[in-house]
Amino acid sequence: MTDLILVGIDTGGTFTDIVVLENGPVGRRLRQCKVLSDPADPSGPIVEGLNKLGLAKQALQVIHGTTVGTNAVLENKGARVAYITSRGFADVLSLGRQQREQVYQLRQPEVQPPVAASLCLEVSTRIAADGSLLDEAGDEELQRLKAHLASLDVEAVAINLLFSFLRPEAEQRIAQALGDQWFVCCSSTVLPEVKEYERGIATWLNASVGPVISRYLNRLQKQLPLARIAVMQSSGTTIAASQAASQAVRLLLSGPAGGLAAAQAIGKQTGHRHLMSFDMGGTSTDVALLNGEIPLTGQSRLGHWPLAIPSVDMHTIGAGGGSIATVDVAGMLLVGPESAGASPGPACYALGGLQATVTDANLVLGRIPENTLLGGYLPLNAGAAQRALGRLAVAMGCDLRGAAHGVIRIANEHMARALRVISVERGYDPAEYTLLCFGGAGGLHACDLAELMGMRRVIIPAHSGVLSALGMLVSEPGREFSVAILAPLESMADMDLEQHFSRLEAEARAQLGSEGCSSGSILFKRQLELRYQGQSATINIDGSAASGYAEAFHEAHVRASGLRLQQPVELVNLRLSARAPAPLSSPGVEYHVSQAGVGEQVFMPELGCEVRCLERNSLVAGRLLDGPLILVEAAATAWIKPGWLVTTDVWGNLLLGCGEPLPMEQA
Repeated sequence: MTDLILVGIDTGGTFTDIVVLENGPVGRRLRQCKVLSDPADPSGPIVEGLNKLGLAKQALQVIHGTTVGTNAVLENKGARVAYITSRGFADVLSLGRQQREQVYQLRQPEVQPPVAASLCLEVSTRIAADGSLLDEAGDEELQRLKAHLASLDVEAVAINLLFSFLRPEAEQRIAQALGDQWFVCCSSTVLPEVKEYERGIATWLNASVGPVISRYLNRLQKQLPLARIAVMQSSGTTIAASQAASQAVRLLLSGPAGGLAAAQAIGKQTGHRHLMSFDMGGTSTDVALLNGEIPLTGQSRLGHWPLAIPSVDMHTIGAGGGSIATVDVAGMLLVGPESAGASPGPACYALGGLQATVTDANLVLGRIPENTLLGGYLPLNAGAAQRALGRLAVAMGCDLRGAAHGVIRIANEHMARALRVISVERGYDPAEYTLLCFGGAGGLHACDLAELMGMRRVIIPAHSGVLSALGMLVSEPGREFSVAILAPLESMADMDLEQHFSRLEAEARAQLGSEGCSSGSILFKRQLELRYQGQSATINIDGSAASGYAEAFHEAHVRASGLRLQQPVELVNLRLSARAPAPLSSPGVEYHVSQAGVGEQVFMPELGCEVRCLERNSLVAGRLLDGPLILVEAAATAWIKPGWLVTTDVWGNLLLGCGEPLPMEQA
């Protein structure tokens, strides 16, 4: 692996970002490239970007964050799936949960079931709540099932028997009888846990997305024959492409996870570990709150569907540089969630887009200099942006600058609301956190958002425009395992728990070992998922101790609810996280000043005066500058407002403080 060139790739709705780490004569060198995305064929821009960098035919270690699976689910373009379950439970996926998307609306929006009734099939195999086998389909029944499936024109099959996680061999027997004619997924493998609806949805998603992911990765591998490809998982860890299709449901938040991996690494590098991450791209904005570790949750959603698999805990909204601004029939200014995307893109791209976007507003206000080459190659057309904003201004009854300010203010409010969701609404004070801004448009809105949130500290990391792609390189190969127990905790001897964990650790070593990870380098994190008997909600506690789990749960329950109950404690699941060393231990490539920091003065219509505009790579580490100031680089632009001070650390990260410098904390 050491002989391979490291490449991180993040496919977004507007741009595909590529970063390359090479060993040069004076140390490591980081190169980057931005290419307009192609939703119809995401692999095309990847090959185009690697060709621009002269690497498409070289031996590469590629780590890829992909939205192929996400788009297949959201656009309902997954494989046609048949759903097999125990007799009497064919309607589970259609019934779902009694949850209203709009709580106070009497007539709820109609949601089509994930699998049509004609494709929901039943078998006589039935498992009891204690794991005993009540009934089993015979060989003749399974042959009839196989013949029926052949007449349904399906590409994949999802098997989800009642209580299958207690007796996985029952599902495996059905899968073996079906053979290899279809892409077959068993719920006892995909998500071996309680709650048949969530388990069924996860298995259906895996079956629906698996063939799509497999075709995409095979096509990419053929185009990059010398590359070793790994894919980012929703948990912020990576998996080899050869294993990815069978774990497709774990890739549905693949792209955004790279940004959090990078954010965690930047926090360690700078010593600012309490972060609110803000990743603003061309199509969407992702926000999350980190306290030293990547936050995970088992309660994510993708569209209408629950994602019960471990995923990065982030909040995403449809607000980005390409968000379209319109005026509704009542004269109200609206910004997003519709995006101009990569095609036709914002008006200033001059690729056919006519509607005003956030990027156009930033260009009109002078926050993006007119001579900017977006991504290092795409010139911006200021006249096209002015014409688009001009039409919006007429509809708003204001001047050009007023319309641009309105667009920026509305976009900022949308993004501030998202930041409040992951902080204030969960009991965290934003003032105690540092705002980490990245993405192609993140630096343009950093100061505005910090002021709206009452925050006085901001970090705009080095390579901020392609940070999610860089995050792929600092992501660890990993796996998340679980095993359902559903038994009183006191009935489980320490030896029983050790045997379960040892079995999971052996499986983790086998899977990661097949990717070239050394067994001795793998780190494990054990957890017990507990609840009071009769409860539905659970609490995870550390499982590395030899005993004392019940008391640890009581204390955690008091912290969560203020109550300590007398009911027995029930062990619901055992969880194991396995992590191997990342290809790159730190995102830091030592910062070197490439040119004198003289810069130029550019007229800024927003302020009505000239403002310094500097190349970001001209800033000397430790030099203190005050706003207003524009800092430009190939993949991003940063706008430092009046009243903010900025300095650069030895790694090239911009440290911003409101009214006073932001110190480099002790890492």
